[in-house]
Amino acid sequence: MPSSNSQSLSLVSKYTIFPETKSTLEPLKLSVSDLPMLSTHYIQKGLLFTRPRVPFPSLLSLSSKPLSPPLSLSSPPLAGRLTTDSSGHVFIACNDAGADFLHVSAPGISIVDILSPVHVPDFVKEFFDLDRTVSYEGHFRPILAVQVTELADGIFIGCSVNHAVTDGTSLWNFFNTFAEVCRGARRISRVPDFRRESVLISPAVLRFPDGCPKQSNDTLKIDFATAKTTVEISSFQSLCALLWRAVTRARKLPAAKKTTFRMAVNVRHRVDPKLDPLYFGNAIQSIPTYATAREVRSRGLRWCAEQLNKSVVAYDDAAVKRVIEDWESDPKCFPLGNFDGAILTMGSSPRFPMYDNNFGWGRPMAIRSGRANKFDGKISAFPGREGSGSVDLEVLLAPETMAGLESDPEFMQYVSGC
Repeated sequence: MPSSNSQSLSLVSKYTIFPETKSTLEPLKLSVSDLPMLSTHYIQKGLLFTRPRVPFPSLLSLSSKPLSPPLSLSSPPLAGRLTTDSSGHVFIACNDAGADFLHVSAPGISIVDILSPVHVPDFVKEFFDLDRTVSYEGHFRPILAVQVTELADGIFIGCSVNHAVTDGTSLWNFFNTFAEVCRGARRISRVPDFRRESVLISPAVLRFPDGCPKQSNDTLKIDFATAKTTVEISSFQSLCALLWRAVTRARKLPAAKKTTFRMAVNVRHRVDPKLDPLYFGNAIQSIPTYATAREVRSRGLRWCAEQLNKSVVAYDDAAVKRVIEDWESDPKCFPLGNFDGAILTMGSSPRFPMYDNNFGWGRPMAIRSGRANKFDGKISAFPGREGSGSVDLEVLLAPETMAGLESDPEFMQYVSGC
């Protein structure tokens, strides 16, 4: 693990956490939402806390031992490994191989070092294990790794999980359960649905190509107070429209250049019959909205929001199944990146219960992610800590585009915390 002067991090311990009881789950076949994620990095999400009034060795025990029950009761797949059968189908073998747990010391890093900079410090990426690990490697590496980093005046709990096994919904359900058990709960309140009986389960086989996308750029964390809007258009869609316009201006694209704004959507409630809200695995698809740079810049904020709204409203059961059929006819990995310089991709969600993760020492102070799945134009939305509809954004752009965004009058009037 690299170090840098007073901000050095050192690995204190690393061991494997096994489920309390042997799993009885049969192998879980990867779905048409899971398989494309085999080329993506592990999801990396973490929570920053003030230091509890508990000796750190005791705190470490309190956070490592409660990891075993969730692996038994609510998330046996996270203690398993990927496996591919002779026909090429990929499964999660719930074989109790275990998850990694790491204790890292960073006495030279304090909470203010993390929260005060506008641009996310480079050392934050070291708060996560399995950095730059591609999800296909879940065949021979842990599906889950939890790292607890001891700071000068706080702690950071970072979770790295295989993106071919979970989406954000499943990840935060697990994180909430982990915190629930850590608080002393004897019964888990949210048990995932592991059934593999939906339209997402396909006989198609993905032939995995060699190589994988690799790209990372600087980040900007902002706090957005959502603009007033109509009943038809959500405040989040207005936020996306605001970003679409500002970034398109900052990129200085030719007027006729087609731009794309992609939004990841949960399809659990969009398919018929609906999936259980606690369905375990990926149940997401990407909704694209297209417009020329001229249209985005000149037609106004409301027009851009209306285009995004139309795309979301039209995304029904038939649309989900068309995407499945298209993928089955040409199975391929998720295209990670900004291939024409005019794409924005919105991931994560301000609806995820990130600040509900109380391990027994209070709510998190902040949410941070690692450098996994980052590229020019990638945006992640987190709920604002203060609630009331606020949203924290993690925005990744080329340096010259970031500079343009930070000086954009329309965009910056809604920004606080920078």
